[in-house]
Amino acid sequence: MKILIVSQWFQPESFTKGIPFAHALMARGHQVQVLTGYPNYPSGKVFGGYKIRLYQKEVMEGVTVHRVPLYPSHDSSGLRRTANYLSYAFSAAAIGPWVTEKADVIYVYHPPPTAYLPAFVLKLFRRIPVVLDIQDFWPDTLAATGMFNHPFGLRMVDRYCRFFYHRADRIAVLSPGFKQKLIEKNVPAEKIEVIYNWCDETQIESEPPTEEFLKELSFHNRFSVLFAGNMGKAQALESVLQAARILQPQNPKILFTFIGGGVEVDHLKQTAARMELRNVQFLPARPRSEIGRVLNAADVLLVHLKEDPLFRITIPSKIQAYMYVGKPILAAVSGDAADLVEQAGAGLACPSEKPERLAECVLRFAEMSAQERMQMGQRGREFYQKYLSMEAGVERFERLFAEAVSASREKRGRKGAARL
Repeated sequence: MKILIVSQWFQPESFTKGIPFAHALMARGHQVQVLTGYPNYPSGKVFGGYKIRLYQKEVMEGVTVHRVPLYPSHDSSGLRRTANYLSYAFSAAAIGPWVTEKADVIYVYHPPPTAYLPAFVLKLFRRIPVVLDIQDFWPDTLAATGMFNHPFGLRMVDRYCRFFYHRADRIAVLSPGFKQKLIEKNVPAEKIEVIYNWCDETQIESEPPTEEFLKELSFHNRFSVLFAGNMGKAQALESVLQAARILQPQNPKILFTFIGGGVEVDHLKQTAARMELRNVQFLPARPRSEIGRVLNAADVLLVHLKEDPLFRITIPSKIQAYMYVGKPILAAVSGDAADLVEQAGAGLACPSEKPERLAECVLRFAEMSAQERMQMGQRGREFYQKYLSMEAGVERFERLFAEAVSASREKRGRKGAARL
């Protein structure tokens, strides 16, 4: 098949379903091209070596990439973020039909859902079937994260998304809860496929840590509980600090480590200092190429999200990375993410924003033998390889693309017959 990827994000931006996904499809004999913008995520500034032009074509590691102009921004301003999303949508819709080559199917990565617009313009003019990959539920995500709360605006976003959901030929979602949510919006169940995300397997090494590295992280002779990734309001990590305060007098060997960045980092540091927590440390973000070493060095890997109906159907991407590295997981989340960890036998789960329950789970982990924890990690890695790996995901996407092409042909055939 000839596959056109429509996504606002693409390499050199950090994007798991970018070059690696394209290469995996090409290895199966497919041709792949990309319609995207100029790289500016997450800084909001155009990457070095790029200058915004009306159009730029390049070949990246064998993949043809068509770039169209956009307004670069990724700060806290809702207005500028909207301008960023809309500028790509309109540029890609206006320029894409003239510069992209013939395709059999269009794959659209969301967020943001503004990428639907150019895909359906291409569908309209070229009669190409469209497959949506929904990673965020708008407008629910906008409301849950506080990015946008205007009731009328949220209703308009909802209508916009529903319009495209019903006109897509096939839809991929990241969890069973997402599928149920679409069914509640009257999207036919038969055209929705749950395809779990995978992690960037090329960036995560699984070598055991050295003693020197454990000392560098202050993990030596400690029981380390690690949270790695973005620290924003959605993660509700102040609840983890409250659990640390509960555990501090009970087991001084337990150490909570937060590594990464985010808008809540300074607030969390100030809160930990105010609580006089000696069992908490914050480490700066590391390059993606090093994060596997850090994950391997911890005893338990922590996932935490605020209690919200949207997050009950969300599976944070760090769960895949945690399973891939083969370490036990403490899933302080509710819903699909916790179900996945328990289904894999890869760790323990407790409700979101319940410090006492979180503390109890940490103590259970600390009281386990190293062998028990190692077996949990091994079960998680085996589950990942079978159900969550890129190989498993690409195979399911390939089938979904073929179904979309077949369904589109049948639909056109029925319309042609009706006209006779």
